[in-house]
Amino acid sequence: MLPAECAGCREPRPGLRRAMCPECVRALRVLRPGPVRPVPAPPGLPPCHALGAYGGPLRESLLAYKDHGRHALARPLGELLAEVVAAAVGAARPVLLVPVPDTPAAARARYGDHLGRLTRHCARRLRAAGWPVQVRRPVRATPRPDSVTLDSAGRAAAAVNAFRARSGTGPVPPGTTVVLLDDIVTTGATLAAISRVLAAQGLSPSLAAVLAATRKRHQR
Repeated sequence: MLPAECAGCREPRPGLRRAMCPECVRALRVLRPGPVRPVPAPPGLPPCHALGAYGGPLRESLLAYKDHGRHALARPLGELLAEVVAAAVGAARPVLLVPVPDTPAAARARYGDHLGRLTRHCARRLRAAGWPVQVRRPVRATPRPDSVTLDSAGRAAAAVNAFRARSGTGPVPPGTTVVLLDDIVTTGATLAAISRVLAAQGLSPSLAAVLAATRKRHQR
């Protein structure tokens, strides 16, 4: 019967039945997806759309989900990611969702494949709205340092050889829009690296959809 902590504001809330308090839910609902672009953008980065800036309840809910095992957030966050995909693609059409893969070490540290769960809920929401959706994992991740510990140059260097194509990936039906999915875009190095691997397989992404985009801090 103790107050539960809201995933969006980290405040204890008596009687909280969901992962977030009503105020934080409203804060997320008013966000509208839009185009984002890191500066400088790495070569090969497809057009990218995000739900909002990496801050406030969006940031806190992502941290709670990824780093603190709040798996109940997978559904609402996945449905928000579906809104980003729908806004970026436009009219309903066949889409192929390709989530950014985690290394096995990262998956263990984060209580499982966090982006895989988001992708399942994202695909379910789009299908419920009448979108023909496929999910594929044509890329695997190789061991690399956690990007949280790296600066922009380090992220770019780590991403160069961080991903490999899986064997047996077939072509997609004509007219299918390939969409890369991730939770956060910072420098864009990861999305660009995966785009290059996919392009070599004939699966060039049309765009990338993420939940949050970080803002680059300029040193004075």
